[in-house]
Amino acid sequence: MKAIILKEIGSPENLVLQEVPTPIITDTEVLIQVKAIGINPVDAFVRRTREAFNVVYQYTGQETHIILGWDVAGVIVEVGKAVKDFKAGDEVFGNIKFIGQANGYAEYVAAPTVQLALKPGNISFEEAAGATMAALTAWVSIVKNGKTKRNDKIIIHGASGGVGHFAVQIAKHFGSYVIAVGSESNKQFLMELGADEFIDYEKQRFEEIVTDADIVHDAVWSADTNHIDRSLKALKSGGVLLSLVTYPDEAFKEKAKREKNVTVLRINVTPNDTHQADQKAIAYLLASKEIKTHVSKTFPFKDMSKAHAAVETKNTIGKIIVKL
Repeated sequence: MKAIILKEIGSPENLVLQEVPTPIITDTEVLIQVKAIGINPVDAFVRRTREAFNVVYQYTGQETHIILGWDVAGVIVEVGKAVKDFKAGDEVFGNIKFIGQANGYAEYVAAPTVQLALKPGNISFEEAAGATMAALTAWVSIVKNGKTKRNDKIIIHGASGGVGHFAVQIAKHFGSYVIAVGSESNKQFLMELGADEFIDYEKQRFEEIVTDADIVHDAVWSADTNHIDRSLKALKSGGVLLSLVTYPDEAFKEKAKREKNVTVLRINVTPNDTHQADQKAIAYLLASKEIKTHVSKTFPFKDMSKAHAAVETKNTIGKIIVKL
């Protein structure tokens, strides 16, 4: 089969097309013929950063080929002996083996069934592939950790991005009052997604405009960690700060609780007992059109390096997808 191999840590050009053996599934896995792949900022971060590569890909040094990728949508072509809830021909999608070696940049992928959901029939493979890691991250952050509810006031940073545009829609689904933070060029897009209020981060300081938020969903990709201090200022007593990229240390968490009664949580999305239920919940919202995946750019499989270059700009609206 064809796969995209990472020759060495570094630039997008290190991702090259190559023939590799088709994976062999275990009794509890299915073999998926991949139709579309979701590309995330973390994909590019792992590709160019040795420490992230070692931790997220879980590099051992024994690998014959390095194949990145965790978000796939496709058709099951083979099922393991112990698999009962899926069959050949099922269209599925999921965030596979994150953290670990999912080998998602390939024509065929071996996937544990507990990390899959059936693809709604009314959405494309491209839309499904985009509603995996990004949608799960938004769901875990806002629903499971933030416990958002009707009339909560929630600030969503990076609202037009992959995670952010799902966060806006999911929060609105639960009846929250959504304040989207983004650039002026994306204001119309965010208001059409359902945001109640917009703040231009380039011209306005959100923490001076909002000081009584119930939740702040902070997914800012930045070397400057001061923004979580600013997010803290935007919260009322009893609020929740959800940090997706910056790692708040224990001293910061304790100070936030002591001085402002704010709970600070670092959000991670890794396989757990509710992984499949969460993906199924997202599938339901997609099927009922409560949420939708905005696909901003689609690249052919051979142009994986271009997809990586695009996601690294950090100004993508919605999702970047690679199509097979």
